[in-house]
Amino acid sequence: MNTSPDRSSVPSPASARDGFDILDVGHRQTVYALGKLAALVARLAAHGADAHARELAAEIVLHFSTTAREHHEDEERHVFPKLLASADPDIVQAVLSLRQHHDRLAEDWMALSPHIDAVACGHSGHDLDVLREGAAVFTALSHDHIALEEAIVYPRARARLHSGDSRAMALEMAARRRSAAPVPDQRSRTSTADRARDTQTIIDLPSAR
Repeated sequence: MNTSPDRSSVPSPASARDGFDILDVGHRQTVYALGKLAALVARLAAHGADAHARELAAEIVLHFSTTAREHHEDEERHVFPKLLASADPDIVQAVLSLRQHHDRLAEDWMALSPHIDAVACGHSGHDLDVLREGAAVFTALSHDHIALEEAIVYPRARARLHSGDSRAMALEMAARRRSAAPVPDQRSRTSTADRARDTQTIIDLPSAR
């Protein structure tokens, strides 16, 4: 039985029209990847590190080592600074909480990733109990983080930006991803985590009219 989440519900970055569309797509991709993380834990418990588990693990590493990290950088560059200057103390506190989330998520991922990378590479270095417990904590914080951003922070940030500013924000995101894309000879690395860190989502925005 395939317990993997349905990819058809995940929009493509190519569908994004502006910076906040890109951020919204990033959230949907993260929710999808968290579903894969749950599926990986279930698969390992039932079947061990078989081919399907290795495929799941590689996709999870790819997302959280590249796409999610870029998404957090997008927020730190384009969303949080303006809101920290707000006169609303609730908004400022929300942004400070989100920055703490970013730090905690990075720490949690550093603890999880060696176990997931071991599965992806076909090694025996993963601990299922550690992975199960760590995945639960990481998933819960990720969902809380997304909920806070979508309920409070993104709407306030959108309201502060003109459409041209939001498009400029998207173009900067796309340019940064292109500049970080790997050259061909870097693809020879054997670690899935290393390959993932060298692979960036390239966003193609429609030309301005």
